[in-house]
Amino acid sequence: MKIDKILPALKGRSKRQLLEELARAAAEEVGLEAGAILDALMERERLGTTGVGQGVALPHARIAGLDRLHAFFGRAAEPVPFDAIDDKPVDLFILLLAPLQANAEHLRALAQAARLLRNKELCRQLRGADGEEAIAALLNPRLAA
Repeated sequence: MKIDKILPALKGRSKRQLLEELARAAAEEVGLEAGAILDALMERERLGTTGVGQGVALPHARIAGLDRLHAFFGRAAEPVPFDAIDDKPVDLFILLLAPLQANAEHLRALAQAARLLRNKELCRQLRGADGEEAIAALLNPRLAA
């Protein structure tokens, strides 16, 4: 998995606002409508929260019109209520968008993202990292492994 874009200062103050912000950024990268991405993300959230605990969420969806998996990292300026499984607010996000037919690839990427952000020390470093380059320096070597 490769991170397509890093968003180090998300401004959303609610779950929906954060997902809207992530969807807009993803839409610019993948060339799809932000509304379609947001709809897919909200539909997935209705099935159950993607807030996995410890301030981390892994919003994801399979979307028509994609030719490969896309991943985005986001960090909220302030932790936001996200209906996470531990009821704690969320500030670190990995958004995954996969083609409709990419079941196995989507699940592998989701598992990799979950393993990555389960590392408490890495999360602490990501929260303290100063900008896009510093975040990339923390994430890229771990994603390439």
